[in-house]
Amino acid sequence: MVQLSNIATITLNPAIDKSVAIPNFTAGEVNRVNWEQSDPGGKGVNVASFLADLGFNTSVTGFLGMENTSIFEKLFHQKNMADSFVRIPGKTRVNVKIIDELQKTITDINYPGPAPTELDLTDLKKKIHNLVFDHDWFVLSGSLPNGVPTEFYSAVLKYLKAAGKYVVLDTSGDALRDALGEAPYAIKPNIAELEELLGRSLTSEQEVVEAARSLVSQGIEYVIVSMGKQGALFVSGTESVIAVPPPIAVKSTVGAGDAMVAGFIAAKIKGFSLEDCARLSTATAMGALTQLGPKLAETQVLESYMQQISVRKIVG
Repeated sequence: MVQLSNIATITLNPAIDKSVAIPNFTAGEVNRVNWEQSDPGGKGVNVASFLADLGFNTSVTGFLGMENTSIFEKLFHQKNMADSFVRIPGKTRVNVKIIDELQKTITDINYPGPAPTELDLTDLKKKIHNLVFDHDWFVLSGSLPNGVPTEFYSAVLKYLKAAGKYVVLDTSGDALRDALGEAPYAIKPNIAELEELLGRSLTSEQEVVEAARSLVSQGIEYVIVSMGKQGALFVSGTESVIAVPPPIAVKSTVGAGDAMVAGFIAAKIKGFSLEDCARLSTATAMGALTQLGPKLAETQVLESYMQQISVRKIVG
């Protein structure tokens, strides 16, 4: 029986993810689309959607452009996600993924989002304040839109931690660097984001492990580093494990990292060991990679994936 826990995700720069399939895509040439699909997305929206699939109560907030909200509202209704988004003038951005199934490549084209005003930011802070009363977990994820100060995540983290909440941070660049001082409960950089944070390349597994452990030593309880086909590293103050998935046929990379965050939260709420957290998180990411749109594979498929994942403890 899943233990229910209210989880809120905060997405300041959501997007409509438009996937287009173009075999043998070639830049500078005329390309013909085989099929296309548009899905409501953005990192926090994806996390909440995956958690809803796993049976948890989720709420979503952030900013949505007034001119194209219907695709998001349909998702929120279908998955019983509580909608606390602030509507602002303009359109929510569109991110395009060009999927070339023949060459096995995916090309990303990401648009900028609308810029919220100071009044919009004040409205969002009120929404977050209201969510504090009945939510245990908060997920801050994604990029900051134009007009939002770099220290926004840091300020929200400080407020939520003072309220005794579990806060998971999944962002990059200056927003991540600035917020680390508030020691979120968990962070999930990918390997490129971790290298950017440190300002140097990480060329071996040991270097990645040492980098993650250095962040844990700063007060972060869990550091998860996603490394693509090489798997994912999970580090706490007392242990470190690497989870490596089996080869799978990838349909889309949209939301795979967000699914890993959702799986980690679900596993922690269930009281799993770090090894089982790694298994469920990685299986959930696999469950997103094999689907189109913000949804997971069926429960029995996820359970099958968990059994196929290799988890190795790192000693020393």
